[in-house]
Amino acid sequence: MTDTAWTVCDPARRTSTQPATAGIDDVGPADPAARAALHTAAAERLAGDGCFEQAYQHLREAVRLLSDPTGAPVEDELDRLRREHAEAREQSRRDSLTSTYNRRYLDERLTDLIDSGTVRPVCLALADIDHFKQVNDTHGHPFGDRVLQRMVHELGRGLPRGAFCARYGGEEFALVLPGLGPEDGVAVCEAARERVAAHDWTELHPRLRMTISIGVAHIGPGDGEVEPLVDEADLLLYAAKQAGRNAVAHRSPDGRVLLAGAASGRRSIPQLGAGPGRPGPPPPVTAE
Repeated sequence: MTDTAWTVCDPARRTSTQPATAGIDDVGPADPAARAALHTAAAERLAGDGCFEQAYQHLREAVRLLSDPTGAPVEDELDRLRREHAEAREQSRRDSLTSTYNRRYLDERLTDLIDSGTVRPVCLALADIDHFKQVNDTHGHPFGDRVLQRMVHELGRGLPRGAFCARYGGEEFALVLPGLGPEDGVAVCEAARERVAAHDWTELHPRLRMTISIGVAHIGPGDGEVEPLVDEADLLLYAAKQAGRNAVAHRSPDGRVLLAGAASGRRSIPQLGAGPGRPGPPPPVTAE
């Protein structure tokens, strides 16, 4: 391969102005091990920025330089490079605090599931921890971090095969449920809401009780785009909050906003105003 400087994939994630290939051309061709080490370092930096295709090219060049005179690759080094590449890729997908998937992975997977023209339906749920700011204000951010970690465990426990949880931002999480229709998706989310409400939070503090509000959006196979689906889930989450929290909100086939499960007996809300950044007022919330 040609030892050229790389182009940053996402300027917002760039951590250094120095090219990942800096220093490679300063090492002579008579020192292949040193050049391989520099290619490996470049691959690690690129993988950390999410530029996996370019990182893989550097790994291939490192393996070529470490081949013996017969052309057979050095298997131990090849295995190490593969492991490091896989680990770097996995770390780039994970939230550093909760170890669940992060926003980058969520965006990638939603694009794969929806924009690629999948033949399966997809449910997307956005879940927000109720009154989490009060938890931080009362007990401090380190305590709030432990709540977030415990919350991820409860949200992820019991998800169907192929589904996953990702941290959407702050105290908000996404549940992606491929292959589920709207009724099944709502049932999974209601079960998650019940798990959180029933969890023994007193292990963290004697008077602690946590609940979540969830908005569940759905699209059929090959029908829709990522952004409108996220907007719909966000709007329904807002509806669940306005309906009194600790609830799962979703739409009926005729477009009404419904509350599922234990919250279905609550009184109707005539109309919900739009929150900051949310498009327009949703239809009235109606008990099922």
